[in-house]
Amino acid sequence: MNHADHELDITRDTCPMTFVRARLQLDRMRSGQVLALRFRGEEPRRNLPRTLAEQGHEVLEAGEELILVRKG
Repeated sequence: MNHADHELDITRDTCPMTFVRARLQLDRMRSGQVLALRFRGEEPRRNLPRTLAEQGHEVLEAGEELILVRKG
């Protein structure tokens, strides 16, 4: 697993709050830092990587319950 500068547990959240919380955390981070997002469910597994990439971030890893994203 890649090194993460920050970690956010959104396992209790549902879409669209999973993205809202991820974006709020990314807004507080410096460009180039890595965020580990822990989530549950099919909807965030499908939507988060695509939406984060559309926002200009680099998805480093997208697993069953973890996404690593580098802030763009």
